[in-house]
Amino acid sequence: MTPETSTKLAAEYDTLRRREHELITDLLDIVPKIDGLGEERVSQMRDALFHADHPYLIVLMGPYNAGKSSIINALLGTTDLLPVGPTPTTDRITILRYGEQASRTRSGDVDTVFYPSPLLQKVSFVDTPGLESIFREHEEITRRFLHRSDTVLLVMMATQAMTQHNLDYIRTLKEYGKQVILILNQVDLLTPEERETVRQYVTDQARTELGKNPEVWLMSSREAIDARHADGTVDEEKWAASGIKQIENYVDTQLSDVPRLRQKLQTPLNIAQNVHGAALNAVRGGQSALDQYQSIAQNVEQQLTVFRRESDKVVTQTTDEVKAKFEDASKRGAEAIHEQFQFSRALGSMFRGLAELVGLSSIARSTSGGSYTRAAFERHKVFEPIAELPIIADKLPPRLEGKDLQDTDDLVKYAKKEIDALPALIKSKVIGTVQTPTRYDRTAMQGMRNELQTLEDEARIVETEKIERALRNSLLYLAAYEIIMLVFAIFIWQANPFGTTGNGGSTELIVIIVILGLMLLGLAFLPLRGRQLANEYVKRMQVLAGKYSDILTRAANKQIDYGMNLRRDAIAPLTRLIDAQTEIHTGQLQRLQTAGEQLVKIEGDLTALGKPGLLGILR
Repeated sequence: MTPETSTKLAAEYDTLRRREHELITDLLDIVPKIDGLGEERVSQMRDALFHADHPYLIVLMGPYNAGKSSIINALLGTTDLLPVGPTPTTDRITILRYGEQASRTRSGDVDTVFYPSPLLQKVSFVDTPGLESIFREHEEITRRFLHRSDTVLLVMMATQAMTQHNLDYIRTLKEYGKQVILILNQVDLLTPEERETVRQYVTDQARTELGKNPEVWLMSSREAIDARHADGTVDEEKWAASGIKQIENYVDTQLSDVPRLRQKLQTPLNIAQNVHGAALNAVRGGQSALDQYQSIAQNVEQQLTVFRRESDKVVTQTTDEVKAKFEDASKRGAEAIHEQFQFSRALGSMFRGLAELVGLSSIARSTSGGSYTRAAFERHKVFEPIAELPIIADKLPPRLEGKDLQDTDDLVKYAKKEIDALPALIKSKVIGTVQTPTRYDRTAMQGMRNELQTLEDEARIVETEKIERALRNSLLYLAAYEIIMLVFAIFIWQANPFGTTGNGGSTELIVIIVILGLMLLGLAFLPLRGRQLANEYVKRMQVLAGKYSDILTRAANKQIDYGMNLRRDAIAPLTRLIDAQTEIHTGQLQRLQTAGEQLVKIEGDLTALGKPGLLGILR
């Protein structure tokens, strides 16, 4: 494989790995929130994320003084990134990853060191404590890293190779089925002949344990550090002689092996696919439960709609009664008005008008209780329907309150029954208590009383006074008209009494007859005026009825709105749960479907890894 081809392959690999990492990160945000999926699936996704997060993982193991940290320092071109010394200096597992700046983070038993080394863009290293403590104090986390590793480097001191402990560790590592490379460090302490002798000895011993010829690398971390100059340049000859370069070459070889890279990416992809499938099944399996929840919500909304409609019906019935009372009062009032303006009462009305003219009206009205109209209205019992309006209006608030409390109580019973039937996991998510409210706010309808009272007074007093004034004015006009006509007739009579001018007297007689006819016509106009006043009275009463009904309806609507909120608040813990579960389920399903599409695309691109043209597509 040419360097150019190798570079393109590395770019394709890194692009796919990052896409896997983003997708798995998104899935890891969804999976823990899916009910009934289990912590095991979440753990699997974290494992997949670890695989996708590291381009290639090499775990270094060995005795505490074998030089693992020194080898890593030498590889990364530093002497103090990891502490080294003749006594144990590493008591925590450390992951070394690429970062734009050097930094260290700590989580549990694991430290993560970020360092801007080009090598770390290709591989991540795991530096472990000495093997004497690693399986005793860090067994669980060590096994997890061994499981995730691509290669294990078992580092031994060349002067203490293949001790009984090292043989035991080889047997343990064999169980994991990982690629194990044996590294003999500090070979600078041996002569060339001793190096080969030790290499052969280690090879023979390891072959017996592993069942195959192992790779054995001789290294000197001290020589590798000496090969690096202060200005950052490297003495390539010394670097190669130190044996450390074998690790670099191995990484490049592994990252040029298309099947191996594909398998490296396939592992987290397979995990993600399996967990995604389980998550999708869990979400879809919850669809029936969701349908049940939504059925509850729909039933509640339908019931609330019925409750509102019934409350509106109560208000409509009340306003209909109010309008009927106003209509009854209008009818009676119109009859009373017509009575005052009957033609048969014309002469009496005219004399009442004369009394108004000469100032004797107060005496005349005193015989009628101070008002002819009021007396007539009382005879026709016009005020009785008006007096019944407060009774009708005052019945509305308790009717609405009783309905609110009864409906709320029924809803609470229903909601409690549905909550009790929920699965324990869902029931535990109910926040708050479904209960009937302990107080009821009546202020919405209490404030309408003064407004209604004003309209009732207007219907009784103001309207009566209006009719009384219109009646008096009509009688005044009638009396004045009749007097004018009478004076005119007398004037003609005095000017030419009958018979004094021969035939000419007949003319005056005709004029007088005409005037008398006009006087009678004036009296006949009285019923027409009464009809006009009655019609105007009926229209004004209709306006008052509309205002009265509007005040009632407006106050009632506020009370009904309060009652509807009372119902909703009482069962809010259930409806909130349903809304939340619906939103969560819908969101999870959509995100899982999108993730499924991405998994398919990554699977296809992974199959094409290393083939011409993929890099352009990925970009």
